[in-house]
Amino acid sequence: MIRRIGMLVAIGCLMMAGNALAQSKAAAVVEDLSAPVAGIEVFDFLEPGQVITLPAGTRITLGYMQSCLRETITGGKVTVGQQGSAVSGGKVQQEQLKCGGNLQLGQAQAGKSGAMVFRRGPGTGKTPANTPEPSVTLLYTAPAFAVDRPGDLTIERLDQPETVLLYKASGKLFDLAKTGKPLFAGGIYRVALNGKSTIFRIDPGAADGGGPLLLRLVRF
Repeated sequence: MIRRIGMLVAIGCLMMAGNALAQSKAAAVVEDLSAPVAGIEVFDFLEPGQVITLPAGTRITLGYMQSCLRETITGGKVTVGQQGSAVSGGKVQQEQLKCGGNLQLGQAQAGKSGAMVFRRGPGTGKTPANTPEPSVTLLYTAPAFAVDRPGDLTIERLDQPETVLLYKASGKLFDLAKTGKPLFAGGIYRVALNGKSTIFRIDPGAADGGGPLLLRLVRF
């Protein structure tokens, strides 16, 4: 019995590690689809080398996390790259966004950043000296959080006292612009879901509510 439990625990750990590794390799996220496409859904994370065949007239919007490039592609064969797509037989419109931070930290990196990197020197203003360094800065006040499986998602402000927010998260993405209240510009927050957590900052000049997914995406 004990041996069986140990095997189940080991399998669970391997599955979690595999999920984290897969997400850390992701280069782009599917922001929008105008019609169903085989094997692809909105909010899927895509890896370099992945190929998407779009029927004529079908439109897909991809956000590249490393380059902060947003592409709207209509029809054709799309090959996902590290920083942009190679498109054959289709039309591409590109928009270069100005992201506020590193958008492609994987779960292990983000967890390490949130847990071990702290601000130096004494606290200044409203930010305590021991506030963890955020892994990403968002340019809108309504973050969107990647979801690996349903669970309780908590948002806690770290730079000043504030009520902890609790939501039931499901699907592939929990979008605060649609299901919760926006956060405060300039705030530093910790988000936790299913035993994973990371730290993020809302830029002091952040726009209200939602906007392009790349400018407000938080991954674990």
